[in-house]
Amino acid sequence: MAKETEFGEVAFRAREIAVVAITGIAILLFVALGGTALGGTVNRLLGGPDVRNTVLLSALILNVALILMGWRRQRDLSAYNHTADRARVLANQDLLTGLSTRRHLAEQGGDLLRLAARRDKAVAAILCDIDALKDVNDRHGTDVGDALLVHVARLLESACPRGALIARFDGDRYAACFLFDPHLPQTIDSAVERFVAAVARPAEIAGITLAATTTIGLARSDEVPGGIDTLLNAAARALAAADAAGRNRQAWFDASMTAGSGTDTGLDTALTGAVERGEIVPHFDRQIDLATGTLRGFEVLARWAHPDHGLLSASRFLPAADRRGLTAAITLEVMRQAFIAARDWDAALTLSVNISAAQLKDPWLAQKIVKLLTETGFAPGRLEIEITESALIDTLALSRSLVESLRSYGVGVALDDFGTGYSSLTHLRALPFDRIKIDHSFVAAPDSDRDSAALVRAIVQLGESLNITVTAEGIGSLAAMEQLRALGCARGQGRHWGDPMPAAHVRRLLAEQAMLVRSA
Repeated sequence: MAKETEFGEVAFRAREIAVVAITGIAILLFVALGGTALGGTVNRLLGGPDVRNTVLLSALILNVALILMGWRRQRDLSAYNHTADRARVLANQDLLTGLSTRRHLAEQGGDLLRLAARRDKAVAAILCDIDALKDVNDRHGTDVGDALLVHVARLLESACPRGALIARFDGDRYAACFLFDPHLPQTIDSAVERFVAAVARPAEIAGITLAATTTIGLARSDEVPGGIDTLLNAAARALAAADAAGRNRQAWFDASMTAGSGTDTGLDTALTGAVERGEIVPHFDRQIDLATGTLRGFEVLARWAHPDHGLLSASRFLPAADRRGLTAAITLEVMRQAFIAARDWDAALTLSVNISAAQLKDPWLAQKIVKLLTETGFAPGRLEIEITESALIDTLALSRSLVESLRSYGVGVALDDFGTGYSSLTHLRALPFDRIKIDHSFVAAPDSDRDSAALVRAIVQLGESLNITVTAEGIGSLAAMEQLRALGCARGQGRHWGDPMPAAHVRRLLAEQAMLVRSA
């Protein structure tokens, strides 16, 4: 294509040179022979002999040729400009989604960074993949897959702030860059939450009802010095880390995510000794009986009390833990601390712990968990292990063995993020779960989203028919809680009841509610 374009430009310029040459010859002939031609014309008007000036005739013919070639040149120039315009469109706009291309985003991103510097702002870069797009293509055909790509593109446009640069990066990957106030990073969180919730919401796409999940990598220019390519590469490394930890996740870039280096720095290095230093600690997210408002238990969440960066959530360091092979050790350490802390809590209070996809591949995981219960004296009936739908995709056989082993010891098992996968009913049929946890993307605002409300109602009815308790995650408001209670959800958790707490704060809460067991 490049050679053809180069050849066309050479031919075009050759015609231009020819036109200039012919024009020069015609002008010289008219100047040199103009007097003779004028004399011949006057002589004919006075009745003199007819003297034909062949030179003048030649000049006239040359001028006619010049006019014809000029017209051809103009036509070629118009066609050339049209082709160039079309080439620019192809280079700057994705034909399927109408979004910018990766190249165009890189060009515009530099201007956005300069604008951010002038306004004391920063630029957020978000890269996201559609999870399991291949499954959609295999099951329903590429036309449906393409329609899903277009649908997700529109959702990303709606979720991002006005003025955001949005592009189809490649394949099923999208990128978005926009300005934000460094002191208000929740702008980014809000955009991501809107997008994730919208993608997960069932929609009619090419005549088929589909829901999807997305894996996201994030970076911000005030933490990643350099140009737009550096920022996008940072977001890409964060996306790779999130993808390695399992589908339907988000991860922020940190300095440990170096590309292609033989050494690692930052979080990776510090994380190696974090467990031994006692920096990895459990926090507890309340689980509430929606009918009575009674506290029923907690989900145990890992936190890193980093000496320099403060308290880090699991999304900030678990990708690094996966790269270092530390996820299992961190999970077991958090469980050990949680079991010890909860031994004198009311016996009716349960603890839920999420197990990663990587851990599910460990054939000895059930034995390790039972050993930990025995060593700490925590009752197996008070523990519930959560397995996400996305983690089951590649580990169904091992998961079946794990679930059966744990349930034989009295440990409960929950299917987490229910409704986000493509085989939800298959998983329920294949494994004996005790609880279904509805993904937070369907819970955010069921009162204002008819589709989400219908899905929640259907999941609750399904749970009732299978004798499986249903819990709603991510409840953030009184209105959402009341709606979910009306829809029949048994339990709920989320920031409506406050942020996850350290063990010391839980003890104070339980003391106020007389839910601590006094030792004999």
